[in-house]
Amino acid sequence: MIEILLLLFFLLMLIHYLLFLFRVYSGLKILSSDTQKKIPDEFVTVLIPFRNEEKNILQVLKSVESQDYPTDKFEVIFIDDNSVDKSKEVLEKNISRNNIRVITVPDDYSVNAHKKRAIRFGIENSKGEIIVTTDADCIQKKSWLKTLLSFFDDKTGFVSGPVKFFEGKSLFSQLQELEFAGLVITGAGLIGSNNPTICNAANIAYKRKAFDLVGGFSFQMNLSSGDDELLMQKIFRDTDYQIKFALNKNAIVETEPNETLKNFYQQRKRWASKGLFYKNKMLVLKLVLIYLFYIALIIQPILGLTVHSIFLISFVVSLIAKILVEFLILKKGIELLFDKKILNVFLLAELFHIPYIIIAGLSGAFGNYRWKDRRISR
Repeated sequence: MIEILLLLFFLLMLIHYLLFLFRVYSGLKILSSDTQKKIPDEFVTVLIPFRNEEKNILQVLKSVESQDYPTDKFEVIFIDDNSVDKSKEVLEKNISRNNIRVITVPDDYSVNAHKKRAIRFGIENSKGEIIVTTDADCIQKKSWLKTLLSFFDDKTGFVSGPVKFFEGKSLFSQLQELEFAGLVITGAGLIGSNNPTICNAANIAYKRKAFDLVGGFSFQMNLSSGDDELLMQKIFRDTDYQIKFALNKNAIVETEPNETLKNFYQQRKRWASKGLFYKNKMLVLKLVLIYLFYIALIIQPILGLTVHSIFLISFVVSLIAKILVEFLILKKGIELLFDKKILNVFLLAELFHIPYIIIAGLSGAFGNYRWKDRRISR
């Protein structure tokens, strides 16, 4: 009897996960690359928070200075979040455009909010009707800003843009590139299926009016992260604005993969830590069920070797179904945005995917993490 109940549970977890994946796939098919033929009438503010980015800051400065967007239609604000290196000095010495400036977050300003406090301070000191955020360790294409903003119309309040890792030669870099592309593709598919869930603050844009309508970050200033997807979800849930994904390769922002496994682990812990704070409890439940599916992938072979061989069969069925459907999704998404050669490490990535999801999810839910030389408490 217990074996039957367990098999039923594993089957339900598999069905739920496959339904989630098919929702992503159908969303990718719905996404459109159609954009407005002209740039928005609204003035735009590009916010770039930074902390200890001395080695990267001039690259992003060069990128934003080279944008093929009318300089009288946008401003760029770099927000120094208490750097202890020479990031600010290097930046200020090299700025050559009148529409670019640097400000510093006061020490006593929303001390627990970290990156959100920098963005919030930047918004308070900006004049843009559309807010764009990116990171100081990113590089943007010349037509990035024009392309990203072309997805706005009167009904759109939030646009999520694609982010990718630079192509790396090491196996670790290639695995990260594929895994990160998978996250971006999943976020795009969920937006396409009208279930906006994840995005990346390295490449997002939203209307100030939408930001103000949901109270900005006031509902989450006690959290150290969430300046991207929590805001997107709230705009979707509490306003009439639409959410879009910028399905265009020219809208891609590129950044470096993690140099070490430790840095990768800390980054994924930080990302995973946001899930339990989603206001949509049904969404939280769905994420928990997906996590249980991954737990089941560990439990089934153990039960198959110790209790009954039927669990080995259920494990093989679950694993093959997962691999096949995830491959179809990645193939579809990569055709739309990325270089297909990143799929070369797909099977190897699938081997690491299960323990990675389990460890990152558990540690993100219950543990602290490090970010920008800070120890962050949940």
